[in-house]
Amino acid sequence: MPENTTFFRNKLITWYLENKRELPWRKTKDPYRIWLSEIMLQQTRVEQGLPYYLKFVDAFPTVFHLAEAPQKTVLKLWQGLGYYSRARNLHAAAHYISETLKGEFPSNYKDLLNLKGVGDYTASAIASICYNEPQAVVDGNVYRVLSRVFGVETPINSTAGKKEFKQLAQQLIDAEQPGTYNQALMEFGARYCVPRNPNCEACIFNNRCEAYKKNLVSALPVKLKKRKVKKRYFNYMVVLSEGKRTLLNQRTGKGIWQQLYEFPLIESGKEVSEKELKKLEGFKLFSEEVNIEDMVLYNETSVVHKLSHQHLFARFWIVAVSEIQNTGIPFSEIQNYPVPVLLQNFISDFSVFKN
Repeated sequence: MPENTTFFRNKLITWYLENKRELPWRKTKDPYRIWLSEIMLQQTRVEQGLPYYLKFVDAFPTVFHLAEAPQKTVLKLWQGLGYYSRARNLHAAAHYISETLKGEFPSNYKDLLNLKGVGDYTASAIASICYNEPQAVVDGNVYRVLSRVFGVETPINSTAGKKEFKQLAQQLIDAEQPGTYNQALMEFGARYCVPRNPNCEACIFNNRCEAYKKNLVSALPVKLKKRKVKKRYFNYMVVLSEGKRTLLNQRTGKGIWQQLYEFPLIESGKEVSEKELKKLEGFKLFSEEVNIEDMVLYNETSVVHKLSHQHLFARFWIVAVSEIQNTGIPFSEIQNYPVPVLLQNFISDFSVFKN
């Protein structure tokens, strides 16, 4: 166990109690609301997640309300927050809690892991905050603080690194007030021991921080190189009928944006001209479904949408048709469908779809 364990936890908790942000989920120990906040804040800044949390609590005040809601409604409220598997897992877990557990939220770390979408970090957070169970959280903020203060150079995204940091975090946790300690550590990493240009000279740990003493702050934590970013080229067919209807398809396969809606999509290996697009097999299949009267490219310059491991280059083709059969959606209803932000931005800008 590190020599300055007691100093570290006491200093950290004191800092937190004096500097913590007043956030709605810190005013309750209701596991439903803590769970909701923790899922939303995964890979999301507090400033971005807070409005979504408030909307969800208002729409679904209990786990029963969330379980009873249609998935389409849940995804629509989540729209813009990204990583949509979180919303699908949240909804599935709500069903499990509501139906199988009769609304009784799991009350310990081990049982919390049975919830879909809940891993070590989320289970540790809920167990420590709601049930005072000494389970240490380890997320990006925690990796950063611990690697710098204790000089740990093991890559955080390696198997050995994940094990080492979890063990260190568990050794450091305050068993008497684990929830407060965990929140203090995450808050300190999010607001003070930030990724770039932290104010080390004024840091509460600067006289004990190994990274500061050895001038390694910018080098820690160590992370193995990510896999190469994949480029994908999307051609969206925005169908417009004389009867003011369009087409949306639901993405059902595995991959990005599962269960969200989008315009008919033709993916190409590069940016293509209209002539090249019409030669693609996907376009031939699309043209068999609708009787195209006219087609024009909406945006000459592709909209670049960056995801964690892929960059999407999107172009929107406006396709005029005389009519659409029963599968069509009225222009006036398109805003009711959960779509990726990439499409929502287009829908908001495109005059035909504006209310």
